[in-house]
Amino acid sequence: MSREIDRAGLAVEQWRREIPGLELEGMEILGRISEIALRTARDYIEPLIAEHGLKRPELDALLTLRRAGPPYRMTPTQLFETMMMSSGGMTSLIDRLERAGWVERAPNPEDRRGTLVSLTGAGRALTEALVRPMTEGQTRMVAGLTVAERAALSGLLQKLLAGLSDGGGR
Repeated sequence: MSREIDRAGLAVEQWRREIPGLELEGMEILGRISEIALRTARDYIEPLIAEHGLKRPELDALLTLRRAGPPYRMTPTQLFETMMMSSGGMTSLIDRLERAGWVERAPNPEDRRGTLVSLTGAGRALTEALVRPMTEGQTRMVAGLTVAERAALSGLLQKLLAGLSDGGGR
């Protein structure tokens, strides 16, 4: 991977020059988190899923169903709530996955009006073929940190997320 610039650090330097006294710690931290997410997608996830003709939301739906455990099924509502999508977007996403043969819909025995979305054998095989190389790539991305640093960073990010959930981001 080529050495890339620290875009968040550069932006902070520029703002410090242009408007001294701005509180820029949040920009720097969140900018770096965003850059890491973008690079992870670009360098490890997008190339991998493109080989299989998938887009990121499709992968997310398949992985959500797979990690739900046997029998690898959820209601569309459970799926879109877990993935943070709109229900309208979820319907078309499920349609695409069903046409590809990776999921199937069935009536929900607990709700006559509802359906269940389940991974097919092909969908399960696909997720199992993708998850290992994805996680290996993500592990390579954090390999520059020691085990203790990775644990500390994970804990700090968890604390940051919890603070946002508690309204700390307002």
